[in-house]
Amino acid sequence: MKSFRLLLRCATVGALVLLLLVPLTLVRGVIQERQSYRDMAVQRVSESKAGAQTFIGPVRVVPWTQVEEITTTDSDGKAQRQRRTVEGYELQAPRRLAIAGRLVPSERRIGLFRVPVYQWQSTVQAEFAPLDYDLVPERHHGQPYLVIGVRDVRGLAEMPSLEVDGKAQALRPGSKAFASISQGVHALLPSPAPEAAPGHLPALKTVSLRFSLDGTQALSIAPIADDNRISLQSAWPHPSFSGSFLPATRQVAADGFNASWSVSSLASDAQRKLLEERQAPETLQVSLVDPVDVYTQADRASKYGILFVVLTFVGFALFELIKRLPIHPLQYLLVGLALAIFFLLLIGLSEHIVFWKAYLVSSIACIGLQLVYLSGVLRSWWRAAGFAATLTALYGALYTLLVSEDNALLMGSLLLFGILAAVMWITRKVDWYDLSASLR
Repeated sequence: MKSFRLLLRCATVGALVLLLLVPLTLVRGVIQERQSYRDMAVQRVSESKAGAQTFIGPVRVVPWTQVEEITTTDSDGKAQRQRRTVEGYELQAPRRLAIAGRLVPSERRIGLFRVPVYQWQSTVQAEFAPLDYDLVPERHHGQPYLVIGVRDVRGLAEMPSLEVDGKAQALRPGSKAFASISQGVHALLPSPAPEAAPGHLPALKTVSLRFSLDGTQALSIAPIADDNRISLQSAWPHPSFSGSFLPATRQVAADGFNASWSVSSLASDAQRKLLEERQAPETLQVSLVDPVDVYTQADRASKYGILFVVLTFVGFALFELIKRLPIHPLQYLLVGLALAIFFLLLIGLSEHIVFWKAYLVSSIACIGLQLVYLSGVLRSWWRAAGFAATLTALYGALYTLLVSEDNALLMGSLLLFGILAAVMWITRKVDWYDLSASLR
C-alpha cells in the first residue's frame, strides 16, 4: 500500500501534465492562426501592389509561320487533304549578360502586420552573337524582337528604357513568345536588310535596359546567358539567398548587403530549359526576410511548454516528498496554467513591441504571479523565491535557445542532462520507502 500511494501520486501528476497539453495546444493554434493572418497580409500587398518578382531576359525571338498539309477523314470515311498554318519561333539567349541593381527596401502595413517590399533599380547589359536559323520550305520568318519576362508587370512603375546598338527601341506590352512562361514586355527589332543572307541575323553588340521594378519580399533572376554576371546591393541588413545558385561573393552588414553571382551555361540548366523545353528556367533568389519573425519564435517557444510544465512539477514533487510538504493537485494545475499563459502573453505583446521586450515583460509577469502564489503554497517566501529563481533560469535558457537556432539542439540536450543530473544528485540518498509511508 505504501508503494501504491507513491505510484498513485506520480500517476496524478502525470495526468495533470497530459491535461495541460490541451491549453498548450490551444495556444499553438492561436499562434498559427495569427501567422496565417500575417500571410494573408502579404497576399493583400501582393494583390494591390506587386508580388514576388522574377526577371527573365532579354531573349531574341524570330517568329515564323508555316503552311502544312494534313490528311483528315470526313464523316463518310473518305480521306481529305487540308492546309493549315502553324506558328512558332526561334529563341536566342544572350552570349553575355550583366545585371547590376539596387534593392531599395520599405515596408507596407496591413493592420498590425508589416510586409517588406522593394524597388529594384537595375541596369541590364546583354550581347547577342549572330543567329543562323534553318530555312524550311513553306516557312516564313517574321520581324525579330526582344522579349523581357517580368512575373508581375504591375511592378514597372516607370517606362523602362531600351537601347540596341546605341539606338532607342520602344517597348510594348506583352511577352508574346513568353506568354506561357511569364508576363513581360517586348521590343521590335529592325528587319534584316534585303541584301542580307537568308537565315542570318547579325550580332547585337550592346543591348542596354534600364528600369525600376517594384516587388514584395523576394526577387528571382534567371541566368539564361552563356556567361552571367549579376550583382545586387541593398540597405536591407537581413537577406536570404536561395534558389538554384548561391552568391559567389557576399557581404552582409548592419547597413545592408552586397552580393554577386557568376554563372555559366555549363553550370546552369536555365538556358536549356528556356530554349529547348520552353519552360520557366532555374533562378537565383534574394528575399528580404524579417530578422525576428515573432510568430516563428513564439511557435518555437511554445514547443518547449511541456518541458516547462514537467520541470516545474518535478520541483514540486521534490518539495512535497523531501520537505514532507503536501501540495494539492489543483495547485499543480494552477501553476501549470500560469506557465501555459506565458506563451499567449508572448504572442500578444510581440505584435506590438519588439520580441525581446515582449519576452521580458511576459516572463516578469508570469514569474511574479507564481512567486506570490507559491509563497502560500510552499508556506515560505524563501521557498517561493527559490522556485522563482529557478523559473527565471528556465526562461533565460529558453530565450538563449530561441536566439541561437543553430545551437538549439546542443544547448537543449545539455540543459536536460544538467537538470537530470541535479535531480539525481539531490535524491541520491532519499529513502523512497520511508517517503511512501509518509504520504497521505
